Amino acid sequence: MTYEFFARTDKGRVRSNNEDAVAVDSDAQIAILADGMGGYNAGEVASGMATTFIRTEMPRWLAQAGPSPRPTDVRRALETCVENANHAVLGASLSNPDYAGMGTTLVVGVFISSRLILGHIGDSRCYRVRDGVLQQITRDHSWLQEQVDAGLLTPQQAAVSPNRNLVTRALGVEPDALMEVNEFEVAPSDLFLMCSDGLTDMVSDEAIADIVCQSLTLEEKTTLLIDTANAHGGRDNVSVLLVQAAAAGDQRG
Repeated sequence: MTYEFFARTDKGRVRSNNEDAVAVDSDAQIAILADGMGGYNAGEVASGMATTFIRTEMPRWLAQAGPSPRPTDVRRALETCVENANHAVLGASLSNPDYAGMGTTLVVGVFISSRLILGHIGDSRCYRVRDGVLQQITRDHSWLQEQVDAGLLTPQQAAVSPNRNLVTRALGVEPDALMEVNEFEVAPSDLFLMCSDGLTDMVSDEAIADIVCQSLTLEEKTTLLIDTANAHGGRDNVSVLLVQAAAAGDQRG
Protein backbone atom coordinates (compact mmCIF):
# COMPACT_ATOMS: atom_id res chain seq x y z
CA MET A 1 0.00 0.00 0.00
CA THR A 2 1.21 3.49 -0.83
CA TYR A 3 -0.07 6.76 0.62
CA GLU A 4 -0.33 10.30 -0.71
CA PHE A 5 -0.69 13.18 1.77
CA PHE A 6 -1.86 16.77 1.53
CA ALA A 7 -2.62 19.21 4.36
CA ARG A 8 -3.59 22.85 4.70
CA THR A 9 -4.74 25.14 7.50
CA ASP A 10 -6.52 28.48 7.24
CA LYS A 11 -7.41 31.05 9.90
CA GLY A 12 -10.96 31.46 8.54
CA ARG A 13 -12.92 34.69 8.13
CA VAL A 14 -13.37 35.76 11.78
CA ARG A 15 -10.33 34.80 13.88
CA SER A 16 -7.25 37.03 13.86
CA ASN A 17 -4.84 34.12 14.45
CA ASN A 18 -4.72 30.42 13.67
CA GLU A 19 -4.69 28.01 16.62
CA ASP A 20 -4.84 24.92 14.38
CA ALA A 21 -1.71 23.02 13.36
CA VAL A 22 -1.09 20.23 10.87
CA ALA A 23 2.00 18.10 10.24
CA VAL A 24 2.81 15.31 7.81
CA ASP A 25 5.76 12.96 7.41
CA SER A 26 5.17 11.17 4.11
CA ASP A 27 8.26 8.99 4.51
CA ALA A 28 7.19 7.72 7.94
CA GLN A 29 3.51 7.81 6.79
CA ILE A 30 2.30 9.88 9.73
CA ALA A 31 -0.46 12.51 9.70
CA ILE A 32 -1.18 14.88 12.62
CA LEU A 33 -3.81 17.56 13.16
CA ALA A 34 -4.45 19.65 16.28
CA ASP A 35 -6.86 22.42 17.27
CA GLY A 36 -5.52 24.52 20.13
CA MET A 37 -7.41 26.32 22.87
CA GLY A 38 -6.45 28.92 25.47
CA GLY A 39 -6.15 32.66 25.97
CA TYR A 40 -4.09 35.04 23.82
CA ASN A 41 -1.92 32.87 21.55
CA ALA A 42 -1.71 29.95 23.97
CA GLY A 43 -3.85 27.64 21.82
CA GLU A 44 -1.49 28.24 18.94
CA VAL A 45 1.42 27.28 21.20
CA ALA A 46 -0.28 24.08 22.42
CA SER A 47 -1.21 22.78 18.96
CA GLY A 48 2.20 23.69 17.58
CA MET A 49 4.02 21.96 20.42
CA ALA A 50 1.94 18.80 20.10
CA THR A 51 2.28 18.41 16.34
CA THR A 52 5.99 19.23 16.34
CA PHE A 53 6.74 16.80 19.19
CA ILE A 54 4.86 13.89 17.59
CA ARG A 55 6.20 14.71 14.12
CA THR A 56 9.72 14.47 15.55
CA GLU A 57 9.47 11.52 17.92
CA MET A 58 7.26 8.99 16.07
CA PRO A 59 9.40 8.86 12.90
CA ARG A 60 12.46 8.39 15.09
CA TRP A 61 10.85 5.38 16.79
CA LEU A 62 9.68 3.93 13.47
CA ALA A 63 13.16 4.25 12.00
CA GLN A 64 14.56 2.25 14.91
CA ALA A 65 11.77 -0.35 14.73
CA GLY A 66 12.70 -1.56 11.25
CA PRO A 67 10.67 -2.02 8.06
CA SER A 68 7.76 -4.06 9.46
CA PRO A 69 6.85 -3.08 13.03
CA ARG A 70 3.88 -4.87 14.59
CA PRO A 71 0.72 -2.76 14.88
CA THR A 72 0.56 -3.47 18.62
CA ASP A 73 4.07 -2.06 19.05
CA VAL A 74 3.20 0.99 16.94
CA ARG A 75 0.15 1.57 19.11
CA ARG A 76 2.20 1.46 22.32
CA ALA A 77 4.82 3.76 20.84
CA LEU A 78 2.14 6.23 19.75
CA GLU A 79 0.55 6.19 23.20
CA THR A 80 3.94 6.85 24.81
CA CYS A 81 4.74 9.63 22.35
CA VAL A 82 1.41 11.38 22.94
CA GLU A 83 1.78 11.05 26.72
CA ASN A 84 5.19 12.72 26.46
CA ALA A 85 3.70 15.48 24.30
CA ASN A 86 0.96 15.90 26.89
CA HIS A 87 3.53 16.35 29.65
CA ALA A 88 5.44 18.90 27.55
CA VAL A 89 2.34 21.02 26.86
CA LEU A 90 1.11 20.75 30.46
CA GLY A 91 4.56 21.66 31.77
CA ALA A 92 4.66 24.77 29.58
CA SER A 93 1.16 25.70 30.74
CA LEU A 94 2.10 25.40 34.41
CA SER A 95 5.44 27.21 34.12
CA ASN A 96 4.39 30.19 32.00
CA PRO A 97 1.47 32.39 33.15
CA ASP A 98 0.79 33.44 29.55
CA TYR A 99 0.09 29.80 28.68
CA ALA A 100 -2.05 28.91 31.71
CA GLY A 101 -4.95 26.65 30.80
CA MET A 102 -3.87 25.99 27.23
CA GLY A 103 -4.54 22.66 25.56
CA THR A 104 -5.30 21.13 22.21
CA THR A 105 -7.36 18.49 20.49
CA LEU A 106 -5.44 15.90 18.51
CA VAL A 107 -5.97 13.38 15.77
CA VAL A 108 -2.94 11.37 14.61
CA GLY A 109 -2.69 8.50 12.16
CA VAL A 110 0.21 6.12 11.54
CA PHE A 111 -0.10 4.07 8.34
CA ILE A 112 1.76 0.75 8.46
CA SER A 113 1.36 -1.31 5.27
CA SER A 114 -2.42 -1.86 5.04
CA ARG A 115 -3.19 -0.84 8.64
CA LEU A 116 -4.04 2.51 10.19
CA ILE A 117 -3.28 3.14 13.85
CA LEU A 118 -5.49 6.12 14.69
CA GLY A 119 -5.45 8.08 17.93
CA HIS A 120 -7.58 11.06 18.89
CA ILE A 121 -8.39 13.38 21.77
CA GLY A 122 -11.22 15.92 21.68
CA ASP A 123 -13.48 16.78 18.76
CA SER A 124 -11.12 16.97 15.80
CA ARG A 125 -12.23 14.17 13.50
CA CYS A 126 -11.13 11.54 11.03
CA TYR A 127 -13.43 10.34 8.25
CA ARG A 128 -12.91 7.49 5.80
CA VAL A 129 -14.27 7.49 2.26
CA ARG A 130 -14.70 3.97 0.89
CA ASP A 131 -16.66 3.10 -2.25
CA GLY A 132 -18.10 6.62 -2.34
CA VAL A 133 -19.39 6.51 1.26
CA LEU A 134 -18.15 8.98 3.89
CA GLN A 135 -17.96 7.54 7.42
CA GLN A 136 -16.73 9.23 10.59
CA ILE A 137 -14.31 6.78 12.25
CA THR A 138 -13.55 8.85 15.36
CA ARG A 139 -16.09 9.66 18.05
CA ASP A 140 -16.05 13.18 19.45
CA HIS A 141 -14.92 13.58 23.05
CA SER A 142 -17.43 16.33 23.67
CA TRP A 143 -20.30 17.25 25.96
CA LEU A 144 -22.72 17.08 23.03
CA GLN A 145 -21.63 13.58 22.03
CA GLU A 146 -22.19 12.45 25.62
CA GLN A 147 -25.71 13.92 25.50
CA VAL A 148 -26.42 12.10 22.22
CA ASP A 149 -25.00 8.83 23.59
CA ALA A 150 -27.23 9.17 26.67
CA GLY A 151 -30.31 9.74 24.51
CA LEU A 152 -30.81 13.28 25.85
CA LEU A 153 -30.29 14.93 22.46
CA THR A 154 -30.82 13.79 18.89
CA PRO A 155 -27.99 14.22 16.39
CA GLN A 156 -30.13 16.85 14.67
CA GLN A 157 -30.49 18.81 17.92
CA ALA A 158 -26.78 18.48 18.62
CA ALA A 159 -25.93 19.91 15.19
CA VAL A 160 -27.57 23.26 16.05
CA SER A 161 -26.68 23.41 19.75
CA PRO A 162 -24.70 26.45 20.98
CA ASN A 163 -22.64 24.09 23.18
CA ARG A 164 -21.08 22.06 20.40
CA ASN A 165 -17.51 23.20 21.10
CA LEU A 166 -17.32 21.94 24.71
CA VAL A 167 -14.74 19.15 24.67
CA THR A 168 -14.44 16.62 27.48
CA ARG A 169 -10.85 15.62 26.70
CA ALA A 170 -7.86 17.63 25.53
CA LEU A 171 -4.10 17.20 25.39
CA GLY A 172 -2.07 19.27 27.84
CA VAL A 173 -4.71 19.97 30.50
CA GLU A 174 -4.41 16.89 32.74
CA PRO A 175 -1.49 14.66 33.81
CA ASP A 176 -2.91 11.83 31.63
CA ALA A 177 -3.75 12.39 27.97
CA LEU A 178 -6.67 9.89 27.74
CA MET A 179 -6.17 9.29 24.03
CA GLU A 180 -8.52 6.85 22.30
CA VAL A 181 -6.69 4.54 19.88
CA ASN A 182 -8.25 2.31 17.22
CA GLU A 183 -6.87 0.18 14.42
CA PHE A 184 -8.35 -0.05 10.92
CA GLU A 185 -7.73 -2.17 7.86
CA VAL A 186 -6.99 0.04 4.85
CA ALA A 187 -8.39 -0.91 1.45
CA PRO A 188 -6.96 0.30 -1.87
CA SER A 189 -8.59 3.61 -2.88
CA ASP A 190 -9.57 4.50 0.71
CA LEU A 191 -9.42 8.24 1.35
CA PHE A 192 -8.97 9.55 4.90
CA LEU A 193 -9.97 13.06 5.92
CA MET A 194 -8.73 14.60 9.17
CA CYS A 195 -10.19 17.97 10.08
CA SER A 196 -10.77 20.49 12.84
CA ASP A 197 -14.27 21.55 13.86
CA GLY A 198 -13.83 24.70 11.81
CA LEU A 199 -14.78 22.51 8.86
CA THR A 200 -17.48 20.32 10.37
CA ASP A 201 -19.26 23.21 12.13
CA MET A 202 -19.56 25.06 8.82
CA VAL A 203 -20.05 22.24 6.28
CA SER A 204 -22.42 19.28 6.56
CA ASP A 205 -21.21 15.71 6.18
CA GLU A 206 -23.27 15.46 2.98
CA ALA A 207 -21.53 18.48 1.46
CA ILE A 208 -18.12 17.17 2.59
CA ALA A 209 -18.89 13.85 0.91
CA ASP A 210 -19.88 15.58 -2.32
CA ILE A 211 -16.54 17.39 -2.42
CA VAL A 212 -14.18 14.56 -1.49
CA CYS A 213 -15.83 12.13 -3.93
CA GLN A 214 -15.17 14.41 -6.90
CA SER A 215 -12.42 13.56 -9.39
CA LEU A 216 -10.01 16.17 -8.10
CA THR A 217 -6.46 16.15 -6.76
CA LEU A 218 -5.96 16.12 -2.99
CA GLU A 219 -4.88 19.76 -3.15
CA GLU A 220 -8.01 20.73 -5.07
CA LYS A 221 -10.28 18.85 -2.65
CA THR A 222 -8.56 20.48 0.34
CA THR A 223 -8.87 23.95 -1.15
CA LEU A 224 -12.54 23.42 -1.99
CA LEU A 225 -13.34 22.18 1.52
CA ILE A 226 -11.68 25.19 3.14
CA ASP A 227 -13.24 27.63 0.67
CA THR A 228 -16.67 26.13 1.37
CA ALA A 229 -16.23 26.50 5.14
CA ASN A 230 -15.20 30.13 4.65
CA ALA A 231 -18.09 30.78 2.28
CA HIS A 232 -20.46 29.55 4.99
CA GLY A 233 -19.07 32.02 7.51
CA GLY A 234 -15.57 30.76 8.39
CA ARG A 235 -16.23 31.39 12.09
CA ASP A 236 -13.24 29.29 13.19
CA ASN A 237 -9.84 28.21 11.95
CA VAL A 238 -10.18 25.48 9.31
CA SER A 239 -7.72 22.61 8.86
CA VAL A 240 -7.94 19.73 6.41
CA LEU A 241 -5.54 16.81 6.01
CA LEU A 242 -6.18 14.20 3.30
CA VAL A 243 -4.53 10.80 2.93
CA GLN A 244 -5.14 8.76 -0.22
CA ALA A 245 -4.35 5.04 -0.16
CA ALA A 246 -3.47 3.06 -3.27
CA ALA A 247 -2.32 -0.47 -3.96
CA ALA A 248 1.43 -0.59 -4.57
CA GLY A 249 2.08 -0.13 -8.28
CA ASP A 250 -1.11 1.82 -8.98
CA GLN A 251 -0.55 4.87 -11.14
CA ARG A 252 -2.28 8.01 -9.88
CA GLY A 253 -2.83 11.17 -11.87
